[in-house]
Amino acid sequence: MSSLAFSFALALLSLVPGVLSGSYGIPFVPATYDYVVVGGGTSGLTLAARLAANSSILVAVVEAGGSYETLNPLSDIPGFAAIQATGTDPSDTDVIDWGFVTTPQAGAANRKMHYARGKCLGGSSARHFLVYHRGTKGSYQKWADQVGDDSYAWDNFLPYFEKSCTLTPPNTTKRFANATVTYDANVFDNSLGGPLQISWPNWASPLSSWVEIGLAAIGVKSGNDHNSGSLTGSSWIASTINPNGEARDSSETSFLKQAMANTNITVYSLTMAKKILFKSTNIASGVQVEQAGAKWTLTARKEVIISAGAFQSPQLLMVSGIGPRATLEGLGIPVISELAGVGQNMWDHVFFGTVSRIGVTTASRLTNDVAYAAQAVVDYASGTGLLTANGVGVIGWEKLPDSVRSGLSSDTITALNTFPSDWPEVEYMALDGVLGYWRNALNQFVDSSQYGSVGAALVAPLSRGNVTITSTDTKIAPVINPNWLTHPADVEVALAAFKRTREVWDNVAVRGTEYLPGSNVTSDADLLDFIRNSALQVWHASATCAMGKSGDPKAVVDSTAKVFGVKGLRVVDASIFPLLPPGHPQSTCYALGEKIADDILKGR
Repeated sequence: MSSLAFSFALALLSLVPGVLSGSYGIPFVPATYDYVVVGGGTSGLTLAARLAANSSILVAVVEAGGSYETLNPLSDIPGFAAIQATGTDPSDTDVIDWGFVTTPQAGAANRKMHYARGKCLGGSSARHFLVYHRGTKGSYQKWADQVGDDSYAWDNFLPYFEKSCTLTPPNTTKRFANATVTYDANVFDNSLGGPLQISWPNWASPLSSWVEIGLAAIGVKSGNDHNSGSLTGSSWIASTINPNGEARDSSETSFLKQAMANTNITVYSLTMAKKILFKSTNIASGVQVEQAGAKWTLTARKEVIISAGAFQSPQLLMVSGIGPRATLEGLGIPVISELAGVGQNMWDHVFFGTVSRIGVTTASRLTNDVAYAAQAVVDYASGTGLLTANGVGVIGWEKLPDSVRSGLSSDTITALNTFPSDWPEVEYMALDGVLGYWRNALNQFVDSSQYGSVGAALVAPLSRGNVTITSTDTKIAPVINPNWLTHPADVEVALAAFKRTREVWDNVAVRGTEYLPGSNVTSDADLLDFIRNSALQVWHASATCAMGKSGDPKAVVDSTAKVFGVKGLRVVDASIFPLLPPGHPQSTCYALGEKIADDILKGR
């Protein structure tokens, strides 16, 4: 980190809010609860908080990390989202990150890539880019149809989205006039007092205003609120930012903070789950946990609930005897429930983009202008300025237009037609700085110019990855193989989407020269080479413990998140998505936690 960046970080530390206090478990002492939730991330803390709200229920949360507000306080600041160790370089990690690295990716120039995941209370809600919107009506209907449960259809699932959050309209006195937000208050219900705060930053990127015009010029019109079940078009996207202080709102600062006043919730932080314990062969009875090398047991009278995420939920199932038989027997793990789908069917979004020098201020300036960086700290202290924003202003989605689809192969068209009619294929993002190769964000800035990026993500991906294990010890990282850009249709759509980002730039008046990949890169072969060498994940891994119908060979849990073949065990996080809805899954993770908590409380 440069000396300027280091000084900048120190100045910011004085601005972050205080950490939580409350009911924490006593390490090394066996204890009994009604529910033991493994994983204090987005869905896990949502579910745990809702269960603990019933004073007759005892809930424990087991989390391997601690409070990100203590361990990495800069994570609280929205403007820090882009540079908090999210790069693809395996060395680009920090104390609140698991440091996972993928296998060499055939579709991404055989690179081994760091995959950022939150190792802290709040999980990845403490690490991501804070983007909040909902999927399409068609995607949730496909979910409902696939699992045989209409409670996941839009009209039935929407109340759980509404229950989880509170909406604050944009502050038009602080935002720029050229940044008009469109939103539908009717799909939010603030009377429910949802803990999660949804708002818009007090800074509106000038770049996004221009990209909004560029998107409209290619047919991606502005004016969609993106929370009412439709994604077509563009908008100034909402964020999980608490308007009281302009700080990141995570599942820790929202759901857990509210629940800590309830003495029936107990948090075991810095505590690693080792395996699920069973009695009578197939009834989950608790969890073996470890801290500082010492192990003890947390017993569950009613259920064990795994919320360890798309990589570690399947890992924990497998080390505990639930998963593909060959994998378990190969490691000498007794098979409790043979489920071939554990660790399979991984969905993820991959993105890439073009970078240009531009004639307006972006976050690039923070790294090369001491006075500007100092003023940004002062501004943030008063809830204004660039640091209140997460670096992502305008986002748009589209189904590729006929003029582009006509250039795709018939096989690709057939594959894309398996998605619902309202499911877009490409997402475009106005990014306030250099996307580039994203090895390490702090090393992206090369000179005193201002840079902006238009990113494109594949949100109807057909490549599928997998997760497996090579050890019975959960401290040994799972083997993560996302398989990005290995399906021919994904490759075709990626090329088309990349060319569309250049069309956007052609309609941005403040653009300068193209920095990456450079205007001399024009052939499909060269463009694809750049895409494969620069592509990175959008950190949306899901579906590795997929929900489905009994008898579905890919299914791991039923529609109430109960694991097939055993009793007293559920999985509740993005790993149980049967599919990955288009866009960013944060809102769906919160809604899923709300819904399964409701199912449990109603005896389902």
